[in-house]
Formats: sequence, C-alpha cells, structure tokens
Amino acid sequence: MSITIRKAAVIGSGIMGSGIAAHLANVGIPTLLLDIVPKQLSAEEEKKGWTLDHPAVRNRLAAGAVAKLAKTNPAPLYDPAFAERITPGNLEDHLDGLADVDWIIEVIVENLDAKRSLLERVESVWKPGTIVSSNTSGISINAMAEGRSEAFRRSFMGTHFFNPPRYMKLLEIIPAAGTDPQLVQQMKQFSETVLGKGVVIAKDTPNFIANRIGTYGLFVTLQEMERGGYTVEEVDAATGPALGRPKSATFRTLDLVGLDTFLHVADNVRLNVDSESERQAFTPPASLTGLVERGWLGEKSGQGFYKKVKGAGGKSEILSLDLKTMEHGPQKKAASGSLEAAKLAKGAREKTKALLGAGDRYSELAWNVLKQVLVYAAEKVGEIADSIQEIDEAMKWGFNWELGPFETWDAIGLARSVERMEKEGTAVPDWVKEWIAAGNTSFYRKQDGKRFYASRGEFRQAEQAPELIDLRALKEQGKVVQGNSGASLIDLGDGVACLEFHSPNNAIGGDILTMIQQSVQEVRQNWTGLVVANQGRNFCVGANLMLLLMEAQDEEWDEVDDIIHLFQQSMLKLKRLDKPVVAAPHRMTLGGGVEACMPADQVVAAAETYYGLVEVGVGLIPAGGGCKEFALRVSQQAGHPEADLLPQLGRVFETVGQAKVSSSGHDAKRLGYLRGVDRIVPNQDHLIYEAKQAVLQLAADGYRLPAEERIRIAGSEGKAALQLAAIGMHEGGYISDHDLLIAKKLAHVLAGGDLPAGTLVTEQYMLDLEREAFLSLTGEPKTQARMQHMLSKGRPLRN
Repeated sequence: MSITIRKAAVIGSGIMGSGIAAHLANVGIPTLLLDIVPKQLSAEEEKKGWTLDHPAVRNRLAAGAVAKLAKTNPAPLYDPAFAERITPGNLEDHLDGLADVDWIIEVIVENLDAKRSLLERVESVWKPGTIVSSNTSGISINAMAEGRSEAFRRSFMGTHFFNPPRYMKLLEIIPAAGTDPQLVQQMKQFSETVLGKGVVIAKDTPNFIANRIGTYGLFVTLQEMERGGYTVEEVDAATGPALGRPKSATFRTLDLVGLDTFLHVADNVRLNVDSESERQAFTPPASLTGLVERGWLGEKSGQGFYKKVKGAGGKSEILSLDLKTMEHGPQKKAASGSLEAAKLAKGAREKTKALLGAGDRYSELAWNVLKQVLVYAAEKVGEIADSIQEIDEAMKWGFNWELGPFETWDAIGLARSVERMEKEGTAVPDWVKEWIAAGNTSFYRKQDGKRFYASRGEFRQAEQAPELIDLRALKEQGKVVQGNSGASLIDLGDGVACLEFHSPNNAIGGDILTMIQQSVQEVRQNWTGLVVANQGRNFCVGANLMLLLMEAQDEEWDEVDDIIHLFQQSMLKLKRLDKPVVAAPHRMTLGGGVEACMPADQVVAAAETYYGLVEVGVGLIPAGGGCKEFALRVSQQAGHPEADLLPQLGRVFETVGQAKVSSSGHDAKRLGYLRGVDRIVPNQDHLIYEAKQAVLQLAADGYRLPAEERIRIAGSEGKAALQLAAIGMHEGGYISDHDLLIAKKLAHVLAGGDLPAGTLVTEQYMLDLEREAFLSLTGEPKTQARMQHMLSKGRPLRN
C-alpha cells in the first residue's frame, strides 16, 4: 500500500522552508507556504500607505520567499514557472488551510518550545490521517510530540532534508515512539520515488546520522590541525578528493554551512549526550568560537576560513586564514608525495590507500582523522541507526563522501587497519574485533551480484528494490551480451537490452559507434527493445574531441569525414531500429550525448539532466544528426504545408547558436531539446528501471517503426533571415568574427541550404549539409584553437 500526496503545506519560509516548498513544486505538488504575520511595516509598505492589516503585508514573509526563488543560485526550481505551484500565506489567516493538505512540514526555528507550540496549533485544525513532520536537524522528535494526541503522534515523524533540498540527495526519516511503522515505510517509498531522495531511517538521537558523524569528523580534523600545526590549505588538501571527499573538504564546507550554524549543530550533541568524552569531542576549539565572535561566519558574512577579494586586474582571488595571525593572505598550495599519489590514483578506494600509504605528514593527518571517524561510526551502530549500510548511505548522500565509513574501512584493509589502531592506543569497539576474529575480512561482500553487509554478527543481504538496477552487478552476473572497450550491451531482463557507454568520460568514439551498430543488429534479431543508458558520473559529454583535433591538425580530412559519417550513420541506424528505443540521460549530456538520445522513440531523463548541443563552443556545429533532428521537429510541428517555419526555427537557431544547456530535465523541455512524449524521473537511481518500463510499454502497445518523413525546409529565405539576425549580433559587438562564421554555417544547415522555401528533403540530405559544414569549420585555425583550449582548460575560448 502506498500513500498519495496531492497537496502539501510548509510552515516556515526561510531558506530551508522555501527550498522544501520549491522541491515539492518541482515534483508537481501544489504547496501552501505559511509564515508569521510581520509586526512592523517595511519602508516600502509605508510609502504605499499600507497598514499591518493589508493582505500583502500579512503574507510578506512567505510571498517574499517565493519571489526570491527565481533569483537564488543554484536554482531551487527545475523551472521558474513552477513557483506558481506555491501559494504564500500566514499562520493567522490561513491556518485552516492545513485541513486541506495531505502533508504538513514544520520548518521553523530550531527551538523545542517553539516547535511544540506550533504543533499544538497545527493539531487544532489537523485532519486525522494527514502526515505531519518536522524538518529539524537534530531536536528530539519524541520531545516534540509530547502533549499531542495518540492519533496525531501516529502520523508524526521527522523528515530531515539537507540543504539545498533540490540537490542534496539525503532525507533522514526519524520515527517517534508512537509513529505508525507502516506510514514510515510508505513515506520512505514516496520520498524515494516522487521526491527522488535517498532515504535512511534514523533513530531519534541528537543530530540523527549524517550530522552526528559529520560534525564529529570536522571537530576531529580541527583538533588534529592544531596538534600537528597544519594550515587551512594543508588540511583541505588532505581531507578533500584525496580522501574521497568533496572539493570543499573541511574549511570550505564549514564556510558554506556557516560557522555559527555549525556550532549550533554541535551544541545540540554536546548538550544532549550522557558521555563526558563525547561532550568533550563536541566542544568547539577557541579558534572556532573566536571566529564566530568576530562575525566571521563564512560565506554568508563574506569571510571565514576563506575570504574572496578582488585581486589584480579585477579578478577574484580566494585568500585563506592564518590562524596564528588571524589574517587572510594568499593561499600556499600544499604539495607532497602522498597528495600527488592520491591525485594519480583512480577512484576513491585507490586514492585513499595512496594517501594513507605514503608515510608523510599529510598521510599522518589523514590517518589520524580517519581512524577516529571510523571508530566513532562503529560505536554508533545501533544507537543512531540500525545498520552500517544506513550510516554509509547517510554520509555519502548527506556529505557527498564517495565512500561511507565502513566502505572506507574495507578499502584500506579492515584487519590491518584495526591492528594499527590498537598499536597506537585507539580503542576499537568489541563488535568490530569480534567480527574480525570470526574470520571476516570486510564489512561488505558480494556474491552472485548481490550485496551483503555485516549485521549482528552475520552477513545480511542488502535489500534491493526492483527500481534499483545496477549495471555493474548485472555485468558481474555475466549479463553482458557483447561489448568492447567503449560500450557494452547488457541484458536487463524481460527481453530488454541496455547499451551502456563506458569509455573515458563516456566520450563517443569509434568503439562506441561500432557497438551502437552491432547492438542495433542484435536487438533487431533477438530482443524486445533497447535502453541507451549508463551509470557513469555523466551520461556523455560529447564526441572524442581529442581525436578530432589530432586528425584536423594532421590535415587528415578523409579521416575526419569518415568519423562524422560513421557517427551520423550510427545514429540513423539507431533511429531505424524496428524495436522501441528509449534513451535515459542523466547529469551532463552534451553535444554528441544529446545526439545519441535524439533518435530514440522516447527519452526518459533524470530531473538533474544538463542537456545541450554545445558544439559552437568549440567552433563547430552539431553534425551527428542534431541539426537534422531539430529541422525535422520544426517541420513536424508546423503541421500545415503553408505554415511559417521561421519563428520556431529562429528559436532553435538561438538555442543551438548560443550553446544553451538546460538547468534541469524540465528546462530541457522548455528549450525544445526534449519533446512532449519525453519523461522526467526525479530519482536518478530509478532511471534505467523507468526506461526499461517505457520500452516494455511501447512494445505492449504494438510498437511499429514510424515511417521516414521528408523534412520541409525554410530554404534560402529562412537562411537569409537567420544570418541577418547573426549579423545584427555581430554589428552590436555581441559576437566575434569567428562566431559569425559559425552562425552562418549553422543557419545554412538548419534552413536546409539554398533550396527554395518549402522544399521537402530527406534526412540524408540534411546530414550531408551537417557534415560539409562541420568539415569546413574543422579546418579553421580559430576552431582548432577553441578545441585545444577546451581540452586543456575545460572551458570555451572566445576568439
């Protein structure tokens, strides 16, 4: 049995409250956003002659929060238009509206008395069965529920979103003693499927799971910094990507969180635990409290451990804090054998082992921090969460660690590391030593593609929801049908195959193109349909630019022509496959990655998909069928043979010509990259499952390959209009001479060349135009300079 949430209410319109409301709006849930009634008029309201009774004044806090959503970066909304799904109000005039919603979320100040008082008011209008939750980051859920009716308590729980709610995957659900266990599981399923969250069930203990361990780890790091005399830069070098952690590492993370907020979170543990040693562990050092007393709170105050200033030539420069002098100065880059070894290693496991194994002072820092965090996490199993898996997932989803504590322990060698800890006088929990004594060498193991984790003295199989399809596990089970160095065809079951890219950065080269053609042949003969998907960090960042540049610099034009021709024909074969094809892009899907999706019958995209044809950024135009597919869509959407193609074609010209990239899957629809038939999936982990279901549905509906259509083109008249717009941009100083050349080539292709307007052409004709324009631009020195700059600097060159 599942729950249905048709409408929600969020009480508290601060950063978290408005962010949660925005994410509910993102997934299509109309939301009432309430806050208190202001006690004073603003200067602007006084000028307008309003009184405190004016509705706009009474709703000011919530309405202002909604208005800010469009200006906030990173954007809380998938599409700015979704703000219309949020209705602002106030707790005096609109409290009765809580009776009409299915979920009420409290997001007010972190004060137990204030929360209790609010929940009392909520229950006065509460409709039995309505879910009520608190977004507290650490206050006791049971304490909040005191004084409430039994029926209310059955529907009450903690739902701790991490900030920003749209982007942070973790949602901790914290049941109270009286919460209906079935409702907890239903909320978990709803939050994973509809909200796209990674959910862990936490116990009602101070700061729950992620903040408990994360805060402890940050304090340990500060202590080791002082003990070893490390600088801010050195600590961040040793506790960032080198240790499988985010680039923000320790001090950039603290600046982002806010030092005052961090101390508040730490105090919640320090003041609510019984252990004296634990209270000491959460007691902030004088250096940290001193910064807060100075008002140096991090990014929100303009300075903390780092400070952003204008440097020479007006360029921004990031200064770091010297804790001895309490002055900010130029950063001094940390360098050592261990840091270099970690940088060269592949993956978090190997990076961590390389960092710890080098034996220098950075290795020592990393080890002294890590061992304490691992032991603390082990001590808290059963207290803050029932399983090591929930602790690991909380740290990966809430703090963006690549490996959770117990996964890290496995990576560095469980028995060996415990032996070292004990030699150094670190007390390891008995259950860990007993686990090793029983002959176990790790906390996790895999068998027949299934994952097991340590639990109460034995291995327990990790639950695997059907929506979680793991391509790596399928490959371990021998489900690869065929493959090469760049791609594999994998059996997903039920007659559906998955074409997975796995080249470096999933860049499209000859190996992937060959595999596409082989997969088309295999699926045509033996399968129900095909999913094009992978589980890399990004779906695909385009074609192999390095290969193209090398061939262009060697003036091997026949080779360049062959590469583009192979790309085009591979995409055409994919489009002509007489079985349903569904593409499932996620995150960065650029250039050739988009063109690999465009032939599909349907695209099922992750909500966090940043999708765009960006070839003009490297001095080229799309030539893997992207221009052709857009021209076909314009022709189809026009409908009537006499309809004007230019308005829609102009929008396409602007989108491709400016290399626009969507800020979400929904934004990709707004930009015209995705069609009405295409779908958005909130949870990226469910993406391949949903794509597979789409294939099966198309097959069940009696899929037939659509007949090939001719494309009605805008012709020479449309080309002239598009080029005129580009010339205007050039004369206005908005684009360079080379930009104008590229724009003219793009206009030529999108309009269908120099044929008369309304001419019907084949797809192959359009592909030939693409290839010709691409080849000519590849030979331009300025294009080659742009390609080289992108490869070396990772950003476009304007020349």
